[in-house]
Amino acid sequence: MANSTTSSTSPAPKSRRRRPAGEVVLGVDTHRDAHVASVLSLTGAVLATDEFPATAAGYRDLLKWARKSGAVRRVGVEGTGSYGASLTEPPRVR
Repeated sequence: MANSTTSSTSPAPKSRRRRPAGEVVLGVDTHRDAHVASVLSLTGAVLATDEFPATAAGYRDLLKWARKSGAVRRVGVEGTGSYGASLTEPPRVR
């Protein structure tokens, strides 16, 4: 029986940040207190899904999060009543 010099434990996988996938599509399902967002490739593959508070800060975080996956050029917003109204308004100049 031969002696092995390799370790029995595997090295921990390195955490790698995914490179942006080019252009992506953002889809948002709006609710009163929180919005659920998904980023999709142009071929429809779901790249990421997360939930954000329905607040101005939550909207900023949602867009920042989506842009990590690629260039957001198209957005679909499913809204019930007026829950998505603030999300779809253009930014106000102060």
